Amino acid sequence: MRIKRICLVSPQHLASNPRLVKEADALHEAGIAVRVIAGDTTADVRALDDTVLAQAPWPVVKVGLGARPLHFARRFRQELARKAFGCGMKNAATAVWALSSVSRKLSKAAAAEPADLYIGHYLDALPAVAWAARRHGSKFGFDAEDDHVGELDDVPENRSEIAIRQEIEKTFLPDCHHLTTSSPSIARAYRARYGVTMTPILNVFPLSHAPTEPCPLANRVLSLYWFSQTIGPGRGLEPVIRAMGKIKGRVKLSIRGSDFLGYSAHLKMLAKEAGIADAISFLPSAPPNQMTRLAAQHDVGLASELSTPPNRAISLTNKVFTYLLGGIPVLLSNTPAQRDLAKELGDAAQMVDLAAPDMIAAHLDLWASNPQTLWAAKMTAWQLGQSRFNWDAEKRKFLHAVTGGLN
Repeated sequence: MRIKRICLVSPQHLASNPRLVKEADALHEAGIAVRVIAGDTTADVRALDDTVLAQAPWPVVKVGLGARPLHFARRFRQELARKAFGCGMKNAATAVWALSSVSRKLSKAAAAEPADLYIGHYLDALPAVAWAARRHGSKFGFDAEDDHVGELDDVPENRSEIAIRQEIEKTFLPDCHHLTTSSPSIARAYRARYGVTMTPILNVFPLSHAPTEPCPLANRVLSLYWFSQTIGPGRGLEPVIRAMGKIKGRVKLSIRGSDFLGYSAHLKMLAKEAGIADAISFLPSAPPNQMTRLAAQHDVGLASELSTPPNRAISLTNKVFTYLLGGIPVLLSNTPAQRDLAKELGDAAQMVDLAAPDMIAAHLDLWASNPQTLWAAKMTAWQLGQSRFNWDAEKRKFLHAVTGGLN
């Protein structure tokens, strides 16, 4: 029997798309020939990409912006397409050019070799995999890590961009043979909008990323932790910092991510105003395969998601599952998706209203003042990470979905 071939396509850097990396590894382990097409647009991320490439058993083709004149020409064509779409040329071809200046490059890279199934990650890749599949008479699919229409607030200045995204999704999604997403709530949103069925595959991580045993509690100080690719506004950190100033016990917060926006200065100012200037620190970005062990060194992970734009309210980020796999409980903001998840986490989670700093402080004080309660929460998180919320378990659902797409 001929080995099946799958091509995964993303405009993002490998290090910025751990979900794709996990999928590629799972497919390779299952005996499927995997090829990855990934973006290569930001010099600062390439060193982290190299850490992924050093361990990847599958080939990768990087797609950059290309020569400056050609890149500017593509951007100019994109702007013309946006104006044309806004003036009434509302069709899929115009929408594809209006959405992205790199979709065509991704298409050519993907189609360079035939595959049985092309799977796109992020909306820029959806037209690309459809085009590559048509060229070879193959099938294509899509992984919606986010609700891409819901990434934008429905306000007048976003209406044209929302319409562009909707045009692309309604054109290509019904023809997909493989559809996955990162949360049950996002799956429901796509089904309501387009009538398509997506399989939820959680943003969990391999057991091999976890420490060998739960880490001990931080010494006499409640150690809070938050991470992302970028430190910036709209992450729910501000109310947590204000609440830290109301806590009776000792507390510190470590924030990890790129600070190229310079937003740490604003957070430091808030910490100073709250009387906890010395309790907040900033850490550099780290390779994806180290994130779970780095989180495990702390006591509590923050999943302080906002409810706007709409996508935020229905997303389950990789933060939550990184914390659980690392064996630390989670402070969850009260979004619809996280409310549903909290029902499954028991003592490993506390849910708070970001608009109520006194509530946040009270929940943190419960952990800060009672080491036994905190340790019990850590053990519950550890057990959930080891038994359920890990990629070793979740990848079986992914492979089953892929098998359905190939048949």
